[in-house]
Amino acid sequence: MPRVVTLIPTRMASSRLPNKPLININGKTMIQRVYENVKKTVPGDVVVAAGDQAIVDECKKFGAKAILTDPSLPSGTDRISAALKEIDPKGDKYDIVVNFQGDGINVDPAINNELIDLVERTDCDIATCGTVFKDVKEAENPTNVKILMGLREGEKEGRCLAFTRALAPYTRDPSKCKNNDLYHHIGVYVYKASALKKFVELPVGVLESRESLEQLRALENGMTIRAKVIDKMVLNDKAPADINTPEELQEALKYIK
Repeated sequence: MPRVVTLIPTRMASSRLPNKPLININGKTMIQRVYENVKKTVPGDVVVAAGDQAIVDECKKFGAKAILTDPSLPSGTDRISAALKEIDPKGDKYDIVVNFQGDGINVDPAINNELIDLVERTDCDIATCGTVFKDVKEAENPTNVKILMGLREGEKEGRCLAFTRALAPYTRDPSKCKNNDLYHHIGVYVYKASALKKFVELPVGVLESRESLEQLRALENGMTIRAKVIDKMVLNDKAPADINTPEELQEALKYIK
């Protein structure tokens, strides 16, 4: 069995929803609900990678381990890497690192078990996931990131060739293509521990800067990313997957009890 740790990056700074991790969702803070969902679903250790002391203090209240990281770190990936160095300074304690977002209150953590298996089976550096776009208009929206994979009809996983905000791939002749699906990237990641260490030490990539997609840094440097196409990613179909706005918070309060 691989030695797994799930790291939950979170910080207080949020322009749209201040102090988000400590918001009370029907009796429990957001970070407590996320932590408990992960703890009961994903094997191995679970640690919160906190950007603020207030989050560390809250985690102590409900028995979670939390590591205080530099609040100025530029991304969640940098935050989990910093936390990993604290809990595993020799770099030999874990084989696989799961990155589970701190606002993913309604994301099903069981997805990560499938991605852990994907890393084990294929020996890829990073595993992620996506869904099939139901509407081309959604795919045209640049905020919805597309994964380019050469999947044949019926296949559910494959190597990621690219990620882009543009509408891609282009289908020149639909009659000659048995699989015209467009894949919506879901930002859930599982890393080999060695791959995470390598990734954060790489310089920012050319395409990464252009598209503002950090996973392109891995591809530019020859790392392998594989993705699994999933049908469902949420625990409750009526609630938002994560909470980024006051409107999403109100929806969550209706359904997450």
